[in-house]
Parts: sequence; C-alpha cells; structure tokens
Amino acid sequence: MDKTYGEGETAVNALKDVSFSVNKGEFLLVVGSSGSGKSTLLNMIGLLDRPTNGRIFIDGVDTMTLDDNEVSAFRNSKLGFVFQSANLIPDLTVLENVMLPRQIQRTDESATTDSLKLLRGVGLEKQAHKRANRISGGQAQRAAIARGLVNKPTIVLADEPTGNLDSITAETIVQLMKSMAKKLGQTFIVVTHEREQFGDVDRIITIKDGRAFEGEEAPSKIEVTV
Repeated sequence: MDKTYGEGETAVNALKDVSFSVNKGEFLLVVGSSGSGKSTLLNMIGLLDRPTNGRIFIDGVDTMTLDDNEVSAFRNSKLGFVFQSANLIPDLTVLENVMLPRQIQRTDESATTDSLKLLRGVGLEKQAHKRANRISGGQAQRAAIARGLVNKPTIVLADEPTGNLDSITAETIVQLMKSMAKKLGQTFIVVTHEREQFGDVDRIITIKDGRAFEGEEAPSKIEVTV
C-alpha cells in the first residue's frame, strides 16, 4: 500500500509499499517518530482516507470496492476508534456518548444494556448518567474506549490514546485496553510514540520514513538486490 500527497515535484510519499496482516485478538503496537507515517497508516486502515495504490482487506472485504455510503456503514460496524482526545459530546451523558455508534448503526433494545455493561467494565458505571463535561480526562478516555467497543468491531484503532494524559492515568488506560483486549478477544491497533508505556504486547510494527518493519526498530540499512 502506498499513500502520496500532492503531485510532481511537491509530491510527498507518506507511505511506501506497506504490507502486513493482523490476527484476530492481537494487540498490535505501531511505533515511530513524529512524521514517520503512523497516523497516515491508521487513517488508511480506518477508511478515513484511501491509499494511492494498494488494497485494504478487513474481514475478507476489499474495502477499495466500497462507495462512500458503503464505507461509512462498514466503518461504523467493523471499526472502533479511540483518539488522543476523547471527543465526547459535552452536553450528552457518558452513557449517551457510548451508545452513539450503536444508534447510528441501528436501534435495538440491547444498546443501553450493552453500553452499561461496557461502562461497568471500564469502571464508569457510577458516572453513566453524568454529563460528559463533568468527568475527568482519564474518565473521558475510559468512556471513549467503551464507545469504541460498543459495536463489537473487528478492530479498535487507537491513535495516541494516552497523549493527553499524565503518566499515572496513562498507565491505567494502557492496562485497561490490554485487559479489554484479552477479556473480549478484541483486536487492537494502537499508534504511539510512547513505546515504554505499553510494556509487553503481541506484536510491534515500526514505521520509518513511510515504510513498515516488524519489530522494535527499523534496520539501519535496507538491502536492495537488482
């Protein structure tokens, strides 16, 4: 998969020949320096942008064949998102925020029950009926994780989920995500530049200059055979 912004002499190759697969239930960390292409990669997987070349398969579906409406529906049903900022709607309750993706997808009687169950799982059951602007930043990020899980997505994509948190709260959020991944068999792809916060994970992809490498570090030299 490639992603190029602009044309001609001003073209920027954000991603170059990136290819890897993710196993169900895997907690995958994507690391790299600022500007390496991490967030661009997450945008491609999250169907928020399209690659210049290449294809993205999720649950066996070639997402490049979907039109805009189909992409929106597919994204909502198959992908969960957790961003650096929780992005909760302040005038809604915590519970209402968690339920939002479910309400977009469909209306069913289990939406409230499932959302409350997730809030219990992230330790926010007592905060469920508070306005989102009345809870702390760490609590808001817990709610964002619950919201990302509410549609039982194939993959949860987390972009710098601890970036706005102090170190103690960040550690709590990391352990929560890893616990939910293990408990639910949920696949997580997490982009971060704070590698040390995450401890042991299933696998690491390093992005350097738009290229992807397995493991903690990109090789210092790339061998090319012509």
